[in-house]
Amino acid sequence: MIVWTVCGTLLLFVLMYVDSLFTRYHDLEEMKSGNLAVTIRLVLKLLAQAYILSSSISTSSRLGEALVVSVVSFVLLLILEGTVRLLLGKWGKLDLDHGTQQGKIGYGLFSGSLHIAGALIISAFL
Repeated sequence: MIVWTVCGTLLLFVLMYVDSLFTRYHDLEEMKSGNLAVTIRLVLKLLAQAYILSSSISTSSRLGEALVVSVVSFVLLLILEGTVRLLLGKWGKLDLDHGTQQGKIGYGLFSGSLHIAGALIISAFL
């Protein structure tokens, strides 16, 4: 159990770091400056990734399998998020990254909720 927990925690850290590379701003710097919208988005993203990791661990008999499923799920979540962001930008003229960086809490909540919804959908297939 300790090995699974440590590996899961390390993977979660790596996935969150990789996710931060896809935003137009620096998550930690924005959080330090008090940007609540970025903090909300990051927390919801963390919950989504943890839920996927938890689901993959609970359905896998091998650690490697659980980690691979989590990484593949992360990639699927990135693709899903990118598609939704593209559609929102084109049809709704809504730039979630820009609004979140400006500190608009609704943008951060909406962006984070997309992660939660994606995680629930992906985890249903595990």
